[in-house]
Amino acid sequence: MSSTPIDTAAPFKPSIWVPGDWNAFFGFGTNILVNLLTMSALLLYVLKMPTDLVFGRILPATGLMLFLSTVYYAYLAYQLAKKTGRSDVCALPSGISVPHMFVVVFVIMLPIATTTGDPIKGWEAGLTWVFVQSFVLMAGGFIAPFIKKITPRAALLGALAGVSIAFISMRPALDMYMDPVIGLVCFAILLASWFGGVRYFKGIPAGLVAIGVGSLIAWGGLALGFEFGGMSLAKLGDSFASFGFSIPLPAFGHVFGGFEFIGVILVTAIPFGIYDLVEAMDNVESAEAGGDHFPTTRVITADGVVSFIGCILGNPFINAVYIGHPGWKAIGGRIGYSAATGVMVLVLSWFGILAVMMALIPVVAISPILLYIGMLIGAQAFQEVPKSHAPAVILALIPQVAGWGKLMIDNALGAAGTNAAAVGLDKLAGTGVLYHGLELLGSGAILTSLILAAVAAFIIDREFAKAAAFALAGAVLTFFGFMHSEAIGVAKTLPVAISYLGVAALLFGCARFKLAELPMRPRPQEALPGGEAAL
Repeated sequence: MSSTPIDTAAPFKPSIWVPGDWNAFFGFGTNILVNLLTMSALLLYVLKMPTDLVFGRILPATGLMLFLSTVYYAYLAYQLAKKTGRSDVCALPSGISVPHMFVVVFVIMLPIATTTGDPIKGWEAGLTWVFVQSFVLMAGGFIAPFIKKITPRAALLGALAGVSIAFISMRPALDMYMDPVIGLVCFAILLASWFGGVRYFKGIPAGLVAIGVGSLIAWGGLALGFEFGGMSLAKLGDSFASFGFSIPLPAFGHVFGGFEFIGVILVTAIPFGIYDLVEAMDNVESAEAGGDHFPTTRVITADGVVSFIGCILGNPFINAVYIGHPGWKAIGGRIGYSAATGVMVLVLSWFGILAVMMALIPVVAISPILLYIGMLIGAQAFQEVPKSHAPAVILALIPQVAGWGKLMIDNALGAAGTNAAAVGLDKLAGTGVLYHGLELLGSGAILTSLILAAVAAFIIDREFAKAAAFALAGAVLTFFGFMHSEAIGVAKTLPVAISYLGVAALLFGCARFKLAELPMRPRPQEALPGGEAAL
């Protein structure tokens, strides 16, 4: 009598924690820590908010929001690993959206706090801003998969690379060279381990080694009379006053109190909600390129939900899936690093420890970690797309660089008590500063990068009808102010919108009359032996 063998193999059970999670935990955890320290400094020193409001209400609410998001993304990674039977699945990183942190502070909260003379009003406006954005994300999560399906990978990853170069890599690189004794040494420690395979004593994670060495140099230098990293015993002593246990409390009244400024808020909340939508989509694409396919709708709607929860508890900053999944995966991060980071943030924010951390660790010792992540994201945009699409990736970088350049000019002129309009655009142009060009190209840069790179990628593939469709989308987005404008509206930059229509018409003509079938010159890299380009 024969019988069919019964499969008694136990279902695959993913490991919650692996040794590589230590590397990712110290790297990602310090990334989150830097952002929290920056956020605290903005609230305390720019907005002049009361200390008890910052450490007693806002930070506890932020901590809970980050805990919920990091644990949820660890859960998604666990489910993916269990479903696929793979042990190399890495959780998506998430945290406060850094670009938005500065936008909501300087564009919404600070002007309102200054105008009303009340920082609480500025806080309330920030809460309403996040309230609106969270609903844009929750609704947008259902259309994101369609956008992702029709958009070339070069456009998605290229836009992401532009963000990583301009807004992730530049600041830490500059910080490192302003304090090179700490910055460059810590950077070398990280590169030697994460690129060169060097293992430190008893397997101590490179991120922890860099922070430890950087702190040792800073405090050792202080003992010898040098000022490395801005450390001070007075600051450290004062920081202990923030100790205490605080949990987030509902802030419904403050959320709806900000609706008196809804006209100002909508100008930026809706387009930046769309920015978050595209950025999250890009980051999911980045993770997929790294081998981990997460459901786009669930990821984006989760950002909206946890941002909403944080908002009603008093947090005026949006949550976002972060750039960096390939980087944390490359150094061994899997599932546990994400949840562990959430627990760490909860403890730091609810017990008032952040102020002590601000005074104990030199920020320049952490900056190299952010630069490393920026390097990996920029590299991935070239490594994970067809070689022929490399020009499209380069094109995607340019709007982000323009946005960064305009921001630097605005900050410099603002520090001098003036602005570009007061100086005169013609006078700036006479010195080689094409401010209006930076303004047009850098406004709505994430969408501009995506549209331009998509058009270029489809042209390279000679799919002119698809390129024309993206150019037409660019015309519509520009007409309503989502691209090439600092505020939404109708016909804000009409000449640019009309120009996109012209591009769309040209490309539709190329598709209709099949002009690509005519004899063509060889591509530059094929024209001459040895890769030399013909002019």
